[in-house]
Amino acid sequence: MDYARDKLLTLLLSAPSLISMDVPLNPDLQAKLRRLAAQQGYASEALVVEAVERMVNYDEWFLREVDKGVAAADRGELAGHAEVRKMIDERYPG
Repeated sequence: MDYARDKLLTLLLSAPSLISMDVPLNPDLQAKLRRLAAQQGYASEALVVEAVERMVNYDEWFLREVDKGVAAADRGELAGHAEVRKMIDERYPG
């Protein structure tokens, strides 16, 4: 019997699930959120959920890309100065 695996499963099964969360927002941000929600015809809570989902998805993507870059560097796949300069010039001409 794998004690560590069983303990982890027990912890996961006993962990409370998150149904809602109280997040303090300053009055200015609350007003902006209410205004934006009204303009779009959504509840403020729906916009907050969408914003959090976007942020979490972006952070997950970003960390995966960093891991890919670190793995490439570990394999010696590095870009030289001239190659980096060319990419910058192409992306940001002028």
